[in-house]
Amino acid sequence: MEGIIKTLTERGFGFIEREGEDDIFFHSNDLVDTQFDDLKVGDKVSFEVAQSNKGPKASNVTRI
Repeated sequence: MEGIIKTLTERGFGFIEREGEDDIFFHSNDLVDTQFDDLKVGDKVSFEVAQSNKGPKASNVTRI
């Protein structure tokens, strides 16, 4: 899937905006080939949807 970084926090997580769906949580541990500090709100990313104990989350997040 693809989306756009909507929110970034100082605690190492954020949310990705998905077209036609709810925003999805991601954690810095889910990033591939990029560092959390290099991300900016508005960056386009690709990701997979995984299930966590708190619901769906983005995994294998890569900046496009």
